[in-house]
Amino acid sequence: LVLCDVKLPDASGVDVTKSIRDLHPTTEVILLTAYGTIPDGVQAMKNGAFDYLVKGDDNNKILPLVARALEKARLVAQVDALQRKLSGGVTFASVIGTSEAIRQAVRLAERVAPTDATVLLLGETGTGKEVFAQALHAASRRAGRSFVALNCSAFSRELLESELFGHKAGSFTGAVKDKKGLIEEADGGTLFLDEVGEMPLELQAKLLRVLETGDFLKVGDTKPHRADVRFVAATHRNLPAEAEKGMFREDLFYRLSAFQITLPSLNERRDDIPALAAYFLTQFSAKLNRAFAGMEPAFLEKLTHHRWRGNVRELRNVLERACILAEGPMLTLAELPLDMQVEIPDAPLSFSLQDLEKSHIRKVLAHTGGNKTETARLLGIGLTTLYAKIKEYELGF
Repeated sequence: LVLCDVKLPDASGVDVTKSIRDLHPTTEVILLTAYGTIPDGVQAMKNGAFDYLVKGDDNNKILPLVARALEKARLVAQVDALQRKLSGGVTFASVIGTSEAIRQAVRLAERVAPTDATVLLLGETGTGKEVFAQALHAASRRAGRSFVALNCSAFSRELLESELFGHKAGSFTGAVKDKKGLIEEADGGTLFLDEVGEMPLELQAKLLRVLETGDFLKVGDTKPHRADVRFVAATHRNLPAEAEKGMFREDLFYRLSAFQITLPSLNERRDDIPALAAYFLTQFSAKLNRAFAGMEPAFLEKLTHHRWRGNVRELRNVLERACILAEGPMLTLAELPLDMQVEIPDAPLSFSLQDLEKSHIRKVLAHTGGNKTETARLLGIGLTTLYAKIKEYELGF
C-alpha cells in the first residue's frame, strides 16, 4: 500500500498513481491532498487509486481505509496464487531452453507422461529433476490429484520409513496417534522420490512391494493397505554400479527404471544459459520489487563460460545474489562472486611448476576474497613473498 500526497515537489500524485499501478498492479494507492478538486479525484480513480482523501476532513477515515486497502491487496494476491495453482503449475512449457539436449529430454518425458509407467530421472544435482517430475504429473491423467515429493536423503532410516509408509499409534516412542504416510497421501496421484539412491536397503524391499502390488504396511501395523500411486524417482548416483556393490537392490533398480530420462548438465547446454539467466532476472525483479534493465555483455559472457558444478540451481543462486547486490538497473561483473570474476577459461594442461604455482595462488586469493595476510597464512609463506609472487605473475590483486 502506498500513501501519497497529490502535490509533490517534482510531480503530481495523480500521475504517480498510474506509474505505480502500471509497474505493480497489485499495489494499492491512497492519495491525500489539502486542495481537493473533483477533476483530480475523478482522474485519480481512473488511474487506479484506491481512494482520494482531503487532509483535515477525513482524519477518522484513514485507518479503516488503510485496513480495507491492505485486505484488498491480500485478496488479489490469494486469487492470483489460486489461479496459478489451478492453471496446472509447472508444465513442460516451463522447461526453459532450446538446446537439443534439453529438447530431447522433454520429448521423452512428453511421450511417457500420459502413461502410468514408473520413470527414473537421471542426471547431476541441480539439473531440474523435480521440475520434470512436476511436469510429468501435470501432463498425466492424475493431474487433478496430489503431487507429493520426498527427499530420501533428508531423513534417518526410521523417520524415512514413517514418512513414506505411515505408522500406527504406539508403534514407537512419540507415536501418539496414527499417521498417514506419503504413499497414502499420494493415492490417486504421483509420488516423487528424490535421491532414491540414498534409501536404506531395508526400506528398498518394502518400496519394491508397493511398486509391484500397490500394497504396503504402516510401521507397527499388521493390516496391509493399498494405494494407487504413480512413482517418479530421481538420483545422481550410478544405480547399476551401486547394485554391483550391494548398496542398491538390483530388482528395485529394474522396477524403477522402466523408463529412464537423463537430464543434461548445464555445461552440456550452454546455449540455454542466456535464456535461463533472463528468466531468473525476471523472477527476482518481481521478488525484490525492482526493475532491472538487463545484464551487461561481460556479465553474461562470464555466465556462459563458467563451469557450473551446481548446474541450474547454482545459476539461480548466482542471479539472486547479483540482483540483491546490484546498485543500478544493469547487472555487472561486480555483482558476481569473486571466484567467478577472476577465473580464466580452461587452459591447455600444463606441467610447468610455475604455471601450477600461479594457478594455486590465484585460487587461494579468490578463496580469501583478496585478503593477502590470510592468503599468505594459508599458503605457508611470508607476506613479502606473496606480494612478490603477485607482482611476478601479474595476478591483479
